[in-house]
Amino acid sequence: MEGVYGCFSCHAERDWSLDGAPVKAGREGAGLSGQDFGEAWITAANITPDKETGAGDWSDDALARAIREGIGHDGRVLFPMMPYLGYRRIPDEDLASIIVYLRALPPVKNALPKTAIPFPLTLFIRRLPEPLEGSVAAPDLSAPAKRGEYLVRTIDCAGCHTARGAAGPRPELDLAGGNPMQVPGSSQPATATNLTPDASGIPYYDEDLFVSVMRTGKVGARRLSPLMPWGFFEKMTDEDLKAIFAYLKTVPAVAHQVNNTDPPTECKRCGAKHGGGERNRPL
Repeated sequence: MEGVYGCFSCHAERDWSLDGAPVKAGREGAGLSGQDFGEAWITAANITPDKETGAGDWSDDALARAIREGIGHDGRVLFPMMPYLGYRRIPDEDLASIIVYLRALPPVKNALPKTAIPFPLTLFIRRLPEPLEGSVAAPDLSAPAKRGEYLVRTIDCAGCHTARGAAGPRPELDLAGGNPMQVPGSSQPATATNLTPDASGIPYYDEDLFVSVMRTGKVGARRLSPLMPWGFFEKMTDEDLKAIFAYLKTVPAVAHQVNNTDPPTECKRCGAKHGGGERNRPL
């Protein structure tokens, strides 16, 4: 919850004025409203055990279904900002631990407005949930790259680091960056960068540098955007972080210049505006 899955990066108020944008004390799991996603107004629910405004009356099955299948306790389809398509990989044992942890949170009374999703986007997201047919076994974590693949795909790194088209994430730009996002409290957007081994990605990273970046939120003297939830990922074990790096070295290299230093320009490769965009060619 507070580490690898980073649940409180959305389901809590955070202090964006501090390094790593930590969760405000006492607001863990209390939810957050007012996240714009195009024309949609997204609320991350209060998942504390408060019975009036939170998840206190939700059954374990309802929590499990929301987390792994994208169906809320009230039967509605959840907006995919909640990464249930990745969380469906969470094995039963880990899911049970998450639910036990949620039940142990201090209840916080925090009434929030409902998510508002306009038509026809409502029709599109109805196609996303995939009901689970049975139990989910523990994944094969026998090799570092396999462990890293499980982590990268489960915690949905591609949700930020893969450019999107009208139909969703573009597989040909998998993990190659390109999603401009608004930083709370700032007038400037930040764009998720290219994580592939291409020269425009992170080929210069070694294992030690990758672990350091995930622990400190800095690449040398350069600070990562606070949108990168390193404040949660820093709690991951060295084994997990090294496994993620091992997997990233195996993904296909994709040429895509992305940075947050240069002024945003139109990118013919991903269609968005971001630093370095003018240097990219169409696919």
